[in-house]
Amino acid sequence: MRLVLLGPPGAGKGTQAALICQHFRIPQISTGDMLRSAVKDSSSEIGAKVSDIIQKGLLVPDGLIISIVESRVQLPDCGSGYLLDGIPRTVSQAMALVSASVKLDVVVEIHVPDAVVVERLSGRLLHPASGRTYHTHYNPPRVPGFDDDTGDPLVQRDDDSAEVVLRRLSVYHEHNRQLVEFYKNLSGDSLPLFFCVDGIGSVNIVFRKILSVLREVA
Repeated sequence: MRLVLLGPPGAGKGTQAALICQHFRIPQISTGDMLRSAVKDSSSEIGAKVSDIIQKGLLVPDGLIISIVESRVQLPDCGSGYLLDGIPRTVSQAMALVSASVKLDVVVEIHVPDAVVVERLSGRLLHPASGRTYHTHYNPPRVPGFDDDTGDPLVQRDDDSAEVVLRRLSVYHEHNRQLVEFYKNLSGDSLPLFFCVDGIGSVNIVFRKILSVLREVA
């Protein structure tokens, strides 16, 4: 099972990815983790390049990221499959994965309406000292606005404000629409199938929806 999850911020991709990887016993391959690992291994050619780019405050180019992904999926733990996390984000990255023969069996989009995403993200509250999180609707603190354990005031992260969430969604839709069309229009026996899954419901309900489409591929 080699797959990619698409979906807006707040769709629950991280939670579902962990469940999928546990169910199929495959690794979750995060571009963020791979870049951090490359920086630690600065003795390698790729690691040295990534470390130099990051130290200069520049973005790691797609070609280098694809090379890292291509090397990673050839490791033994990917023999039964993998879940790509954080890539592709653009059509150019998706095309580069195809060109690099990074195989995918299925692409699953978790669809959640914008209004629900805004509610999910803009309702999040944080206790900065401990990292504990709450939600005004789904997991409210006992006393509104205050941490259950310490009584400290809770805060909302700047990128969780409704205005910022809407801007993030606008950027997501611009790239995601193109990605969806790219994968829908791919053809060929070795190319991935595309499925769209309704992301409304509990974690377990959405997971069962995803499993039902993945069983068509497995």
